[in-house]
Order: sequence, then C-alpha cells, then structure tokens
Amino acid sequence: MLELAYYKLYVSQSNVLGGVQTPFEKAKYVIIGVPFDATSTFRTGARFAPNAIREASLNIETYSLRAGIDLEEAAIHDLGDLHVTADVKGTLQRTELVIKDLLESGKTPIVLGGEHTITLGCYRGIKDQSSRTAVISFDAHLDLRNEYMGLKVSHTTFMRRLSERLNPAKIVEVGTRAVCKEELDYAVKADVKIFTMHEIRKQGIERTVKELNKALEGCNQVYVTVDMDVLDPAFAPAVQNPEPDGMDIGTLLEILCGIFTDKKAVALDLVEVTPHYDFGVTAIEAAKILFEVLCYTAYVEKTHWKR
Repeated sequence: MLELAYYKLYVSQSNVLGGVQTPFEKAKYVIIGVPFDATSTFRTGARFAPNAIREASLNIETYSLRAGIDLEEAAIHDLGDLHVTADVKGTLQRTELVIKDLLESGKTPIVLGGEHTITLGCYRGIKDQSSRTAVISFDAHLDLRNEYMGLKVSHTTFMRRLSERLNPAKIVEVGTRAVCKEELDYAVKADVKIFTMHEIRKQGIERTVKELNKALEGCNQVYVTVDMDVLDPAFAPAVQNPEPDGMDIGTLLEILCGIFTDKKAVALDLVEVTPHYDFGVTAIEAAKILFEVLCYTAYVEKTHWKR
C-alpha cells in the first residue's frame, strides 16, 4: 500500500476525475497529477493542468460510445497531486517512486502533467520492465535533442535521456511535424520509429494502426504518453508549444484504441495543457481523451486481457 504521507500526495475528494471515485483497494486505474512546469521554454502554466482537467471532466458525459461502458465501470481512483519541487531531479525521483509503488500494488497509473519531462520519471518507475515495454509518444515534437538552452534534462530532451538510459524495447513517435536535423539523425541511430502527420494523412487511420502495431511486434506491453500538442491548435490551442498541421481528436482516439486492442498499457500520461491560454477547450479535450482511453482499456481488459 502506498505511504501517501511519504510521497506527499494530497487529494481533494470534491474534485476527482469525472466525479468518480472507486476505493483505492478496488481500483484498477489510479490517477495522479504531477503539476510540474520548471523547464518550459515558450508558454508556462502546465502546472495548473491537472486540476483544470479534473474540473473540466465534471462537466462532460462519462459514457463511451466506443467502448459501450461508463467511466464508473472502469474502476478508477484519483489520488490527487504529487507535491513537486522546482528541482527537476527531485520531482522525477518522487514521480518514479510513486509509479513503482502503484505498479507493485497492481494498479495502472494514469498521470496528469505538467510538462513532458515528467514522462522520464514515470518510465523510470517501470525500468525493471523496460526491456519488454515499448514507449509510444503522441507528440508534434520528437524531444530527442541532446541539450537545449543549457539543459540536458528538459521537455525537449527527455526522450533522448529515456532512450539512452532506460533502453525501452522500442520507441515510436506518432504525429510528428516539428523536428531538427540533430533529432532525425539520432532517431536513425537509435532506431526510433516515426509516424509523421503527413504520413498518417496519406495512409489513413486503418493503415497507420496496422503499421504501428507491426512496429510493436515483440513488445509485451506499452507505455503511452500523450502530449496535447499532437492535436492541431485549432482543436487544442492551450498547449505549451503549439504546432500547426496537427491531428484532430477523432484520429487520435482511433489510433489509441487501435493500440490498446492489441497491447496492454502498463501506464499512460497526458501532458502539456496550459489552461490559461484558452477558455477551457483544451482541458475538455484532455478530459475526453482520458475518459475514452479509460473506458476502452477497461473494455479490453474485460473482454481480451482477463488476468
């Protein structure tokens, strides 16, 4: 059982995701916010996202037509937010410990960022399983720089550190449309598979899902990270680094569900919402993504992956 005081978590029972709270002992999916925003290089404010997403989630319906079940059937528990520091190292260590304990408790962590750097801490929490776990990143950017603005660990470099230090079974980047040559060179060297937005539009959702699952052959499970800037700014304007020519939410959800049909998700994070840059649209989009993913993975658990 988690030592909540040790990890400095707090929870507001009046503001949990979807207004649904299964007792921790009976929950399958556990929500935790990591309101960390220290290395942002353009827009700041992702630290306000976890509770903005929770608030938005209280005002949309919880039944998934894709999965045919309600969020209440997904057995989720919202632990609240991790108390973070301004120190990247310290926050990533705390995140790692909590993810590790949640997994050891038999839970599937669902993490609300916060900036994208937190994915490094989350994945360190499953490092004992990294040799058989693929990382799938839905993101406009590759985040494979070696260094940016003097930082070796930041929201622009974390995927490079994850690749170098944690050796996942595979790294797949989906929705890419903003890169530099250094990142492309490293992607070739490290065998990072990239699905660009141009390719996704050209080949369509069905073929993309097929090719994505083919790239994941041999991996027992997946860690999925969703940077909300994978969506076009027309759909999600309040993100830290908006990039035009992006994905719509329907395409994102169809690809996500296509992955979860064939692969077990060990954990998932959703990051980089900066709620002060719009009037709640992006937070609602984020909540909808979480609802659909939770309902669909719960449906797949019941019908395909009974444990």
